[in-house]
Amino acid sequence: MAAGASTVKSYERKQLLERIERESATVGADIPETITVQGEPFELQSFVFEMKRVDGVAPEDRERVQEAKRNLRRERLQRKQRLEDDPDLSFEDGEALVGAIIGLDRALNALENLGPTDLEREAQAQAAADRKRWMNFLQQALGHDEDGPRTGL
Repeated sequence: MAAGASTVKSYERKQLLERIERESATVGADIPETITVQGEPFELQSFVFEMKRVDGVAPEDRERVQEAKRNLRRERLQRKQRLEDDPDLSFEDGEALVGAIIGLDRALNALENLGPTDLEREAQAQAAADRKRWMNFLQQALGHDEDGPRTGL
């Protein structure tokens, strides 16, 4: 804690914790260039951009991405616990923790959204759903149910 800085008050701690849990917290947030994970510097921004640059994650990079996500989640949890529990935390340090946690969340979101998107499979599923809706509409419009045409008898 910096000299002259007072410890964070309970209502301030609550506000800081609420900020990291907001759905929109990562909107506009930057991925940190470098972050210390388990005592080691990690070039987070370049790693995320490198993984996003290619179409999908290459098989040889999948384990690296999974390991990075595990480490980032662990680091996020440790920082959140410090934000919740550190009795000597100053408001300024709490603000810095919030910024780091939001940056970690931003990176995790980017890494979670990696992977091949199978556009052809999505298009086929959409076409099948459209055909089914069309058939249901026609059956209702023509007075048919699953057993065949309805008669007025």
